[in-house]
Amino acid sequence: MTEAARLLRYARKRARLSQRALAAKAGVPQPYVARIESSRVDPSVSSLSRLLRACGTTLEAMPGTGEGVDWTIFTIDMTPAERMTQARPMAEWIDTVERARATP
Repeated sequence: MTEAARLLRYARKRARLSQRALAAKAGVPQPYVARIESSRVDPSVSSLSRLLRACGTTLEAMPGTGEGVDWTIFTIDMTPAERMTQARPMAEWIDTVERARATP
């Protein structure tokens, strides 16, 4: 099963939509949704994005496993407590950004 198929099926089921309901909501034919979910066709990014939006979710680029991780910190000899102390300022900054994003 392709990633697009897995993603779309999960989003559709989470939104509690049938393939027919999703197709109507997104303005595409129901067989197109079925072909995507059965991995018979790979949708364009814009088509997949439109279908996911109809499910109430979005398509976001996420780094792959291990990508975007600064592994150098793991090569430094530190205790877990020292690692937490070093990570705290970044965690606080992320928290501040998330709170700012949530504020209307």
